[in-house]
Amino acid sequence: MKVAKAKNPRYITKYQYNVMLAKKYKQLYWMLLPYMFFFTMFTIVPVVISIFFSFTQFNVLQPPEFIGFENYMRLFLDDPIFLKSVKNTLLLAVIIGPFGYIFSFLMAWLLCELPVKLRTLLTVIFYAPSISGNAYVIFTQLFSGDAYGFINSRLLSMGLITDPILWLRDEKYMMLIVILVSVWMSLGVGFLSFIAGLQGVDRAQYEAAEVDGVKNRWQELWYITLPNMIPQLMFGAVMSITNSLAVADVTVALNGFPSTNYATHTIINHLNDYGIIRLEMGYACSIAVLLFFLMLTINKAVQRMLEKVGT
Repeated sequence: MKVAKAKNPRYITKYQYNVMLAKKYKQLYWMLLPYMFFFTMFTIVPVVISIFFSFTQFNVLQPPEFIGFENYMRLFLDDPIFLKSVKNTLLLAVIIGPFGYIFSFLMAWLLCELPVKLRTLLTVIFYAPSISGNAYVIFTQLFSGDAYGFINSRLLSMGLITDPILWLRDEKYMMLIVILVSVWMSLGVGFLSFIAGLQGVDRAQYEAAEVDGVKNRWQELWYITLPNMIPQLMFGAVMSITNSLAVADVTVALNGFPSTNYATHTIINHLNDYGIIRLEMGYACSIAVLLFFLMLTINKAVQRMLEKVGT
C-alpha cells in the first residue's frame, strides 16, 4: 500500500495575501469607491497641485512661472521670520503634542473608572472646549493687560504687583499662555477615541491576566489595556500631532497678527500671511509642502514607537 506524500505547504507573500483578500471582499471596495473618489479629488489632487505650484512664482493674477527651487532657497536662506516660525512651531509641537496626548489618555482612563452617568457628564464638560470654536477667547479677559483683567486685578489687589502685566504682549509670557490654552483645548476627538477604546477592552482579559501573574494596575495598563487600544492610540497620535503643528487661531486671538517680535508666529501663520494676505501662492505652497512632509515624518516616527507598546 502506497502512502501519499504530503505536499509542501504553499507559502504566499504579503502582497499575494492582500490580493486574495481584495478579491474575496471586492464588494466592499465598490462601496468605498465614492469615498476614494472624493478623497482623491479633495485631498490627493490638492497636495499634488501644491507641490507643482511650490516650484513656481504665482500671484493668482498672472500665469504661474516655473522658477525651480527658488522658493525653497528663499525659505531657508532669505526668510528669518520663517525660520523663527519653524522654531516656534516645533516648540509648541514638542510640548503640546505629548502633554496633550498623555493628558487626554489619563483623563479618559480616570473617567472610565467612574459611574456611567457621572462619566458621561464629565466627558461632555471636558470635550466642550474643543468644539466651542472661540472658547479660548475667554483667556483674553483672564490675561487682559489692563488693571481690569482678571489676573491683573487680583495681583494688584493683593499687592503682588504695582503695574499691570502685559501678559499677551510681553514676549516672556506669550508663548507660555499659548501653550497653556492649547493644552486646555487638546481634549478633542482623540480624547473620545481613548474613552471608546478603554470601554472596548474585554473584562475577561483582566481576569485572565490576574491568573497569569499581572499584579498591579500599571502592568494591566501596559500588557492588556494599551495593546488592545493600538488603533485608538494611533488615531489619537495623528490628531495630536496634526493639531500641535497647526496652531494658528489661538496665537492670533491671544497675541494678534503678527505677534510681538513674532514671538508666537507659527508656520500656519506664515502660510496664511503669504497665501491669504500677500497672495504669493507659489511661496505659500512651498511652506505648505514643507509642513506636509514634516507632519508625515513625525506621524510615521510616532506610529513606529506605538507599535512597540506592550512588547
